Amino acid sequence: MKKRLKQGTVILLGVILAGLLLFKLVGSSSLFNKDILSTSQIIKNIGSQTIKTRQTRQEKLTATYKKALKSDQYTSAKPYVKVNPYGTSPLSALVLFKTNTATKVTVEVVGKTAKTSIKSEVGKTYTKSHTISVLGLYANYQNKVRLTLTDKAGHKTYQTITVKTAALPKAIASMSLKVKKADKTKMSIGNSSLTFLVRSTQYPVGVDADGEIRWYSTNYVQHIFKVLSNGHLLYLTKPDNKDLVYNDLLETDFMGRVYREYQFSTETRNNESANDKTETTIIHHDAIELPNHNLLLTVSDGGSKYVEDTMVELSRKTGKVVKVIDLKKLLPAELYETYKATKRADGKLDWFHQNSIDYDTSDDSIVISSRNQDLVMKLDYKTSKIKWLFSSKSASKWPLKYRKLLLKAADSQTTFTGGQHAATIWPTGEADQKQLVLFNNNMAVSNGDKKTSGKYSEGVSYLIDEQDKTIKKTWSYGKTLGKTNFSEVIGCTRKLTNGDYLIDFGFNDQGKTSRIVEVDPKTNKVVYNLTFTNFTTIGYAYRAERFSLYSQNYQFKL
Repeated sequence: MKKRLKQGTVILLGVILAGLLLFKLVGSSSLFNKDILSTSQIIKNIGSQTIKTRQTRQEKLTATYKKALKSDQYTSAKPYVKVNPYGTSPLSALVLFKTNTATKVTVEVVGKTAKTSIKSEVGKTYTKSHTISVLGLYANYQNKVRLTLTDKAGHKTYQTITVKTAALPKAIASMSLKVKKADKTKMSIGNSSLTFLVRSTQYPVGVDADGEIRWYSTNYVQHIFKVLSNGHLLYLTKPDNKDLVYNDLLETDFMGRVYREYQFSTETRNNESANDKTETTIIHHDAIELPNHNLLLTVSDGGSKYVEDTMVELSRKTGKVVKVIDLKKLLPAELYETYKATKRADGKLDWFHQNSIDYDTSDDSIVISSRNQDLVMKLDYKTSKIKWLFSSKSASKWPLKYRKLLLKAADSQTTFTGGQHAATIWPTGEADQKQLVLFNNNMAVSNGDKKTSGKYSEGVSYLIDEQDKTIKKTWSYGKTLGKTNFSEVIGCTRKLTNGDYLIDFGFNDQGKTSRIVEVDPKTNKVVYNLTFTNFTTIGYAYRAERFSLYSQNYQFKL
């Protein structure tokens, strides 16, 4: 009997030791954590669906425009003109007419100063029926719009029409947009690009090199504002501007026409203040289009304990969730089970605080940014296997299986990030080498550099050798600006088509100012400097984007 008890004790101790060793190696107790939700429960909590509220509302408008296009009474000299054709894009117009011969049309909204005209070929084929999208109008202005009609023989005819627009709404007119510098010959603006201020609430706006507003939506938008591969816009809005929940994700365009609408459960909403009497949302920071054209969204899982640590893939066609990535199941449990770096009034843990996603088509992976872990990481999208981790947290503090994934600084000049935002990955021409671009807030939350934290923020570019697991800082801008441009939260660095970087120091002066600059990395000289102030509470520029109003892949059609 004693022998059996002894054997049983040995076996039990062996099981315990094996379990402890497994936990040490794996670094995760998600299997035993009741607050880790199942995939099916998360999908239920998200509660996504497609709706057609706005599309149905617009059907009569589209029918009216189709009828006008069929009419023979409208010519290039006397066209049908409708400003703000779908009611949400006041600085756009729809122009319809017929010609006797088949032609292509180029449209130009004449700018007030040099290099502020918005110009594009809007007809990709020769036709006698013309549907012209006019974008980039000035507010409260008699806009001159030039039409150039070219027939198959190359003969051109010209027509200028005048388009009158209404004044800006008070909430926009009262904002201050001051351009301190604009070297238009060096800026990456092409023929139709604007700088879009993607705000944390209220109206999104697009401004030209002079700081003039040339586009805005009457729909309030929060954080999500992207141009899709088909040239459409993706943005997060509300059913009504008066509502508190940003709960509608729209596929629309710069004209305001809606093509798809997605809605989510209002029960899974949250916000930074943990106050449900202020604006809340379920899609909190980012959304991207995947190669299969589905949408990948940053969300919360809808549980009672954790927020902002989950991603879901949304079917573009059905609006249903087809994939869930719960970061608690991928990272060491100690990161979320013992997290104390920040606190919320509702007691929930914002241990990860994911604020960006980017897709690397070269190896079908995603790069994501975690503000509250001061961490950037790369995941295989199909398997969710971690490819690398960029973190200043020492290797000895990571469980064994994660240590081989850590990127090592290539030299002493390569610094780690703190509370970073907007991480994007770029090819370099070398298979194993990638460029990582991000905004380093330099705000140490859990693992950032506490010695430099709060002294400056910067736009940064790194070179990553994914084979050797090394990382090297190759460019930065912002350190010499010091505390003036320090952004405790939010911010963005975008690589532009000409190689410049557009940097949004979004949260300056305790959130009262957003400073946006375009920088030439070869000289580190500023070619564009825009200061944004006098906006509503939390209406700062969460991100600054440089988008063309006319995409090569898009043509407005009725």
